[in-house]
Amino acid sequence: MSELAYEDIKVGDEASLTRTITEVHIVNYAGLTGDWNPVHADAEHAAQSIFGERIAHGMLVAGLISAVLGTQLPGPNSIYLGQDLKFVAPVMIGDTIKVVVTVTDKRDEKRIIKLRTAAYNQRGEMVIDGSAAVKKVGL
Repeated sequence: MSELAYEDIKVGDEASLTRTITEVHIVNYAGLTGDWNPVHADAEHAAQSIFGERIAHGMLVAGLISAVLGTQLPGPNSIYLGQDLKFVAPVMIGDTIKVVVTVTDKRDEKRIIKLRTAAYNQRGEMVIDGSAAVKKVGL
């Protein structure tokens, strides 16, 4: 993958990533973080929740945003400065999530890029809405 130079990034540029959330993702995330909340890990408990079934960790899904920022737009040599997230709807096991990041502003004097960050399920329903700030170093 070739790295985008800061100067080549324009307001309105967009990048995306699509992943289907699996049982393995949830178990691996829970094991890594220690977040074994039963709404994620216990089918019987989750069946009694407001969701009626197990859901993915919100931060697992938000991690896909980080993947886009670090590998596509702005891409390698980007430093994550901040992220605002609103979890709009649950993500179920088997949902296919598309993360979309869009450049909304650039501060040339500091090489800071602001982006809208959103995630949608396979039905086109928004599951995460937010914004991020990233500093582009290197190129």
